[in-house]
Amino acid sequence: MVRLWVALDVPDVSSARRWMEKLAPHRTFKIGMQLFYQAGPEFVRQAVREGYEIFLDLKLLDIPQTVERAVLSLQDLGVSLLTVHSWGGADMLARAKRAAKTLDLIAVTVLTSLTHNELAALGIDTSVDVLVDHAILAARTAGLAGIVLSGGELAAARSLWPEARRVVPGIRWAERESDDQRRVIDPPSAVRLGATDLVVGRAILADPDPWASYQRIVRSVENVSQ
Repeated sequence: MVRLWVALDVPDVSSARRWMEKLAPHRTFKIGMQLFYQAGPEFVRQAVREGYEIFLDLKLLDIPQTVERAVLSLQDLGVSLLTVHSWGGADMLARAKRAAKTLDLIAVTVLTSLTHNELAALGIDTSVDVLVDHAILAARTAGLAGIVLSGGELAAARSLWPEARRVVPGIRWAERESDDQRRVIDPPSAVRLGATDLVVGRAILADPDPWASYQRIVRSVENVSQ
């Protein structure tokens, strides 16, 4: 069954609480850097105590020892899912995995905001697809639970790592603007291509009728999954 994570991309706890109440009985939420850095770990602990399932999206990227210690600290919050960045290298991924005892650790491959031209400006001439393939294999070798990738790379990921959790952000309907996320996909297409988890933020939070948008996404995913 595909899991839908609603991204609480909001500036403070009161805003997050309003959305959690507005979307009840939905219980799976993603908390990223903006909210976590403002609200702190106690908000996450409390949400877990209340029965919410939390995906903590911090994209940890640092020297291996620092990331290992960070994972040790964060798993005590009771979160279900945590991101590290694949570009930290094999040792960082392995040590992060060693520290992750009670949560699923997934690796960010290439940010959905990046295009080939932007990578080239950084001196990276390898295509996005090849970079994602390398990231998938690195995460698999390290024993992680899965990867974060865009919809365009799902088919290759499913082939390279059939058992992985394939977490897809940048979920948009065709009629919506993509904002700063360039490699986007609609919910049913993502599921058909093999997504196991969908991360939806602006497609719900920025909609004039967020509840209707949420229900539309849920129905579209259920129709594909059946």
